[in-house]
Amino acid sequence: MKTRFRFEKLEVWQQARKINQMIYELTRRFPRAELYAMTSQIRRVSVSISSNIAEGSGRNSDKDFAHFLEQAYGSIMEVASICYLAFDLGYVTESGLNPLLDALENLVKQNAALNCPLAVTATKTPFPRAATPALD
Repeated sequence: MKTRFRFEKLEVWQQARKINQMIYELTRRFPRAELYAMTSQIRRVSVSISSNIAEGSGRNSDKDFAHFLEQAYGSIMEVASICYLAFDLGYVTESGLNPLLDALENLVKQNAALNCPLAVTATKTPFPRAATPALD
């Protein structure tokens, strides 16, 4: 497929899309009673990860981009938390959960690698800042 937008080139956005697919596949096996609760919530928040990365990449300042990457980080944490709840309730096995948690952990690292070099003095995430901008 032809690349049209800046965010499509970001590996972190591409990985977030893969996680979206993993979440949708996982939630197809959730009980019907969870359709408007856990299933809806985890799907919406997983989509917000890639959406925030895309939106932030379209902003014209490091400060704005960092803000949206931090929103994506928070959404990653929320997805992980809901995944643990699904495990606790028996909706997913440990062997089904671990690949998703591994992918989320990798996504956190990719997000941090993109976020840390941005020229922003303050951060809401637990990652240190570097001095050089990440995007031109």
